[in-house]
This record gives sequence, C-alpha cells and structure tokens, in this order.
Amino acid sequence: MPRIQLPEAEVHVWEGRLDRPDQEVRLLRALLSADEQDRADRFRFDRDRARYIVGRGELRRLLGGYEGVAPEALRFEYGAFEKPSLFGSDLHFNLAHSGAVVLFAVTREAELGIDVEVEDRRLVSERVAERFFSPGEVASLKALPRSERVRGFLRCWTRKEAFLKARGDGLQLALDTFDVT
Repeated sequence: MPRIQLPEAEVHVWEGRLDRPDQEVRLLRALLSADEQDRADRFRFDRDRARYIVGRGELRRLLGGYEGVAPEALRFEYGAFEKPSLFGSDLHFNLAHSGAVVLFAVTREAELGIDVEVEDRRLVSERVAERFFSPGEVASLKALPRSERVRGFLRCWTRKEAFLKARGDGLQLALDTFDVT
C-alpha cells in the first residue's frame, strides 16, 4: 500500500465491510499479532471471529499505510480501559463496527472517537432514552416528529458513544451526565 498522507488538522474516515471470503480472512489473520489472534480465537461464533479479524487486519493495513511500515510490524499499546494506541506514533485512531459495517477514523491532531449503529427499530425506545440520555436530549428527541425519532435516537446514541471512545475511559462517565447535539 502506498504511503497515505495525513495533513495537520485533518481527520480521515474510512468505511468498509467486515464480511469477506474465507481466503481473505486467512490473509488478514496473518497480519495480526499473537495477542490479537488469541483474542480472535476466543470468539464463539465463526462470523464474529472473522469480523474481528477483518476489522483488526484492515486497521493494521490502514495504519501501516499512514506510517509507511508493514501492517504486521505495528505494535499496539493499551490504556487503562483498553483503548489502543500505536507504539511510537503520533497517530490517533478509532474504529467502530455494527453488523457488517466498519468505520475507521484517523488523525494526528487529537484523540478521537467514532461510532456506527445499524438502524434497528427494536433497539430504540423512549425508556432507553430516558435511562441513558440527558434530560435535554430526551426533550429534543420527544420534540421530533415520530417518523424521525429512530434516526434521532441513533444519532444521539452514536455521538455519545464516539465521545466516550475519544475520552478512552470506558463507561466511567454516565451517559446521562453530558449532552451531545
């Protein structure tokens, strides 16, 4: 892969698919470190294992492109809440997946988070919003026309998740204690 240029103050967002042919999954698995392969082996279902391998393998390819090194040569470090960073690099990155969709975000500027959710009406309810959203967010959601509430809920949810991922401290901050747009 040719070197990917990342100018200052720029964020690159990449989208991909996690469902790949078995042969491609095997090739991507070879890029993973021993600990990533061990983690992959702990998945109970083949589909989940393959999606993890593709996500991590493609992350390695992408970061290797930015750093100008072979994907398998990258070394990750992990923060107190398991947020990965790239050893010896000024790159900040995050990935998110839902179903077969994966998103990657990369910058040199600051910590960042990204999230994606497959639109599933079964996961969306006012009770969930009232439990996890701030009072202002709940009011904004209820002010939307019914036809727009599922999308509004998911926009709020993914923004909250991305914010928490950027912080890198897991769910230490209750979701209803801060507002997102």
